[in-house]
Amino acid sequence: MKQVLKALLVSVFVSAFAIAAHAQESLYKRLGGYDAIAAVTDDFIVRLATNKDLSRFFVGLSDDSKGKVRAHIIDLVCVKTGGPCTYTGRDMKTSHKGLAITENDWNTMAKLFVETLNKFKVPQKEQDELLAIVATTKKDIVEKM
Repeated sequence: MKQVLKALLVSVFVSAFAIAAHAQESLYKRLGGYDAIAAVTDDFIVRLATNKDLSRFFVGLSDDSKGKVRAHIIDLVCVKTGGPCTYTGRDMKTSHKGLAITENDWNTMAKLFVETLNKFKVPQKEQDELLAIVATTKKDIVEKM
C-alpha cells in the first residue's frame, strides 16, 4: 500500500510539473518553431499580395526584395515570440513610412492574418498572444486613420 501511494504521488508530481513546464514554454515553441512560422508567413504574404486592397504594397518588388520581406517577417515573429532568431530589419516606423497605410488597410491585414492562423489551426490562446504582439506595431505602421 505504501508503494502504491508513493507511486501515485510521484505520478501526480510529474504530471503537475509537465503541465507547468508546458505553460512556461515560449510562444515560439507553442507555435511550432521556425518551420511553422515560415509556413504561416508564406500563406499570409500570398494573402496580402493577392488582396485587391493590399496588393499595391507589393507592386514593383523584385524577387530578391520579396525574399527579404519574407525573411524579415519570419525573423521578427521568431524574436518577438521568444525564438532564437535575430531580426536585422529596420524598425516598423521606418519600414512603413510613406506607404500611407490606413486603418482600413490594417483591419484588412488583421483579418487576413487571422484567416491564415485559422487555416493552420493555431489555438486561440496562441492567436491572442500573437495578435497582441502584432497590435503593438500598429502605431508605427498606420499613417492615416
